Amino acid sequence: MSDIVSEFNAYRSKMNDAILADNNKVIKRIFNLDTNAFAEGVLDKKTKELLGLVASMVLRCDDCVKYHLEASYKAGLSKEEVVEALSIANLIGGTIVIPHLRRAYEYWDALENER
Repeated sequence: MSDIVSEFNAYRSKMNDAILADNNKVIKRIFNLDTNAFAEGVLDKKTKELLGLVASMVLRCDDCVKYHLEASYKAGLSKEEVVEALSIANLIGGTIVIPHLRRAYEYWDALENER
């Protein structure tokens, strides 16, 4: 696994464990809601991940972008599908989103290089 992917996943896992260890009911419910929101439903998982990716780009949350890129990759989305979603995010978010687009491309490349 590439450094950028493994470092992100290790940090995310470590900190999620620390956060959930405090056993805060509200935080646990938010985590649960997030998990369930992206499960198969009327919208398929691929569509939901693309929606999450676009929202994360527009909100400029690099951690969220990485999370949704990896989930999109694991769900079987192609680079072309992801790039089209990223283009919509840039249209909506404007040029301020371009630095996040660069990092998104870097992360997607890292995911593809794991094959």
